[in-house]
Amino acid sequence: MVKLTTNYFRLTSRPQWALYQYHVGYSPEMEARRLRSALLFQHEELIGKTHAFDGSVLFLPKKLVNKVTEVFSRTRNGEDVKITITLTNELPPSSPTCLQFYNIIFRRLLKMLNLQQIGRNYYNPNDPISVPNHRLMVWPGFTSSILQYEESIMLCVDVSHKVLRSETVLDFMYSLYYQVEEQRFRDTCAKELIGLIVLTKYNNKTYRVDDIDWDANPQCTFRKSDGSEISYVDYYKRQYNQEITDLNQPVLISQCRRKGRNMMPGPVVLIPELCFLTGLTEKMRNDINMMKDLAVHTRLPPEQRQREIGRLIEYIRKDDNVQKELQDWGLSFDSHLLSFTGRVVQGEKILQSGKVFDYNPQFGDWSKETRGAPLICPKPLDNWLLIYTRRNYDTANTLLQNLFKVTPAMGIKMNKATMIEVDDRTEAYLRGLQQSITSDTNIVFCVLSSTRKDKYDAIKKYLCTDCPVPSQCVVARTLSKPQTVMAIATKIALQMNCKMGGELWSVEIPLKQVMIVGIDCYHDTLTGKQSIAGFVSSLNQTMTRWFSRCVVQSRGQELVDGLKACLQTALRDWFKWNKYLPSRIIVYRDGVGDGQLYTLVNYEVPQFLDCLKSIGKDYNPRLTVIVVKKRVNTRFFTESLGTLKNPTPGTVVDVEVTRPEWYDFYIVSQAVRNGCVTPTHYNVIYDTSKLKPDHIQRLTYKLCHMYYNWSGVIRVPAPCQYAHKLAFLVGQSIHREPNLLLSDKLYYL
Repeated sequence: MVKLTTNYFRLTSRPQWALYQYHVGYSPEMEARRLRSALLFQHEELIGKTHAFDGSVLFLPKKLVNKVTEVFSRTRNGEDVKITITLTNELPPSSPTCLQFYNIIFRRLLKMLNLQQIGRNYYNPNDPISVPNHRLMVWPGFTSSILQYEESIMLCVDVSHKVLRSETVLDFMYSLYYQVEEQRFRDTCAKELIGLIVLTKYNNKTYRVDDIDWDANPQCTFRKSDGSEISYVDYYKRQYNQEITDLNQPVLISQCRRKGRNMMPGPVVLIPELCFLTGLTEKMRNDINMMKDLAVHTRLPPEQRQREIGRLIEYIRKDDNVQKELQDWGLSFDSHLLSFTGRVVQGEKILQSGKVFDYNPQFGDWSKETRGAPLICPKPLDNWLLIYTRRNYDTANTLLQNLFKVTPAMGIKMNKATMIEVDDRTEAYLRGLQQSITSDTNIVFCVLSSTRKDKYDAIKKYLCTDCPVPSQCVVARTLSKPQTVMAIATKIALQMNCKMGGELWSVEIPLKQVMIVGIDCYHDTLTGKQSIAGFVSSLNQTMTRWFSRCVVQSRGQELVDGLKACLQTALRDWFKWNKYLPSRIIVYRDGVGDGQLYTLVNYEVPQFLDCLKSIGKDYNPRLTVIVVKKRVNTRFFTESLGTLKNPTPGTVVDVEVTRPEWYDFYIVSQAVRNGCVTPTHYNVIYDTSKLKPDHIQRLTYKLCHMYYNWSGVIRVPAPCQYAHKLAFLVGQSIHREPNLLLSDKLYYL
């Protein structure tokens, strides 16, 4: 047992009276939420001082005289607006809709503290952290949600950071214009900007850039919902008091993802001059120094994180207006973080070729302990290709010498590679592959001179689809540091062994006749059309061999149809390996938001059951489906010598912060060097296994030890991470289903 603290606060009192819910409509339609609120609040004598309004839904503690009330307001420009307030619901204090209302109230408190809403979170623009070397600003902020948990309604608060770049999209376009020739300018803009998220400071909203319309500019007009025509220049001046200076700039198009109640149908048109770039580009992410400088401000250790969360609660306690608002609604929160008891499951023993290794559970890593030990199943490198350019001949040779040094201890028999020198062009690499690969080739090793994506993609596409052979691509720079080259050669040898179908280590799995499945999705952001689902399932008792298949799904096609085909093939392959079918199937389903749970339970699970029936009349295995969620705001801390620390890997929580309507639990499986560890949330949405929760939790933790690309415990069960790697490779580089001849190898690591 372990004593834990978490970033939750109990709701200690709530209103004991009925709430009245109203819908508020505007004619003509007003799009800016601020404007809608200002117009409604001109009638405070009617609705009273105590009210909660999110832009279209109004909550009041009292009932208005009429079911439908019509009032008129006037905008700053003298335009008259009719507001219709319609009673839609009367809520008793126990109603679940009250949770929505508590969230609205809490968001209002954050606003009263001068925090700005961006997306779903609230940030403090008055306390920005500047990262001047990289022209970045970080706004500190909070994410909050109030939900019904096991014992009580609680508020979950976590620290959030918004990275803003100090340039507008128009600035960015101008700097590009001076960098590239004129004929490539539009294409380059599209490549750099489409898919990015921008922030418009006039309403603090974020949008995804889906297109650039070069034929339009701010002087063009559009039709408002009331039928009148207005130019973008006038619209932004009137609605948001924003002056547009460059009248010849193109406009950005953002397709509206969410159908809001007050949204006009069709895309949103944005003006580059008013849009600020947010987040980090791929180039920035690859800049190690920049990421280090940012991490100082964004990766807070447990003590500091708790201090920041405590600061918010302190602000709320000290602000008189906020306290009055809470009292008016009869709400109050505990001022201390929630504490409770969790438990730590036993550390695993790592089994490798007859030897048993213990590792330090604090670090969740066994690379030192198992160094130099033979692998469970080493695959020989007797016929393999090493492709390089003339400039990288020395690098290729050094790699070869180091592989000869590290492979004997692993038990890998290695012959000298067939060395192929090619020009540094994609076609030259492909020609070299076509001419040299034979049916006996174990693996192809390519030394690349740069991180150019198109070259990597072309090689992977050819070797995963047209000519199915495992392959390893490494950038020459990775191999150029003499002090790390042995460690890198060791890692490469392990990775090549997995890609050829080898096995590295295992842990004890007491359950017999069980097939484990991992599913994860990748959404192809470039074409925006395809979703890729990776499907990975175990083939043997020790969970050291995996069957992998991919579903490439185009728009409008149901993902589950492809998953059924994967499950059928996986069961056929399992039968070939074991000569019987599994009596239990446990599916770990990653890549699902809370909003999609309903579809999963009512559509995907029944399809899986149908698929199992189709295998044979008498075949009725026990099925468990577990949704894996990595993006959670829950954090756990443990106290040690008076300071807060991250919990030990293997910490399991299934009390207090779980939901009453779900069979769910959290596991902290990995260790982190800096910042706070994020637990993984597991939600068992279907279960006929008759296994105790403790057994499902322990099996889940065991599977977090079985990912062969890292000699340590990872955040999710290995099949989920394998499915993620597979879907990512296909979505990023291959764009079509890989050849099934590779399906029993981890060729995508």
